[in-house]
Amino acid sequence: MNNNHVYDMLVVGGGPGGYTAALYAARAGLDTIVLEKLSAGGQMALTEQIDNYPGFEDGIDGFSLAENMQKQAERFGARSEYAEVLRMDLTAVPKFVETSEGIFRGKTVVLATGADPRTLGVAGESELLGRGVAYCAACDGMFYKGKTVVVVGGGNSAAADALLLSRVAKKVILVHRRDTLRATKIYHEPLAQAENVEFRWNSVVSALLSGDRLTGVRLRDTVTGEESVVDCDGVFVSVGRQPATALAVGQLELDGGGYIVAGETTETSIPGVYAVGDVRTKPLRQVVTAVADGAMAVHMAEKYIAENR
Repeated sequence: MNNNHVYDMLVVGGGPGGYTAALYAARAGLDTIVLEKLSAGGQMALTEQIDNYPGFEDGIDGFSLAENMQKQAERFGARSEYAEVLRMDLTAVPKFVETSEGIFRGKTVVLATGADPRTLGVAGESELLGRGVAYCAACDGMFYKGKTVVVVGGGNSAAADALLLSRVAKKVILVHRRDTLRATKIYHEPLAQAENVEFRWNSVVSALLSGDRLTGVRLRDTVTGEESVVDCDGVFVSVGRQPATALAVGQLELDGGGYIVAGETTETSIPGVYAVGDVRTKPLRQVVTAVADGAMAVHMAEKYIAENR
């Protein structure tokens, strides 16, 4: 590898936003490389069935969709390098990214590092992913049509998930560690009026019960310590997300949740640096919105490169 080579675009993260950026950039004739720590797809690759991404009548599994996106970008000349990013200097000219596989330099950087759902931290949680444990109601809600589900959380995400699931599931049990929701008032009345939504206040999930799949949860009362068992077909964990922005701290403007501040143009507080997908401040985090971000980032990057020749 030539450490002095300067790419037109460095894409950090190989999720749907990252590989869409790579595709658009490569097709536009930009010298582009994707730096990915593990494998293509990010969180999407862990999703068993994606039914809300256009163009796949019968749906598609996340791993296959990720692989297709990578191959498509590489067909137009984008490179992929499996490397862990250790340090970045986004103000340098050219921009500087140090990885486990060496140093990469670029005129522009697209950050597509994603955000991971916060977990319950309960035994068996990871093993039951896709078999009763889920983190995205919009993605997986339809798998529980006519069934009983538990939603864990008390913020806006949990309230929105509970409302969405109430239109699909037979019964929704909202479990919250406090005695009132933290969600904004706009959610309170619709939830109270939903006949199939039940509240379990002052409660936390202490255990997941399962055979081959989840069969129920054990709840612990945070006031009395008493435990009870709730039979259910699925648990939706809605206790927030953790954006992968540690490397951007001190360089880019972040919001109160740790997400990179970037609007619909994906431009960040540093010229030539763009944030796409789940890592940026946005109201909806889905594959389709990440893909849109990737296309927009390249549009803005082309303009930046032309103005800074």
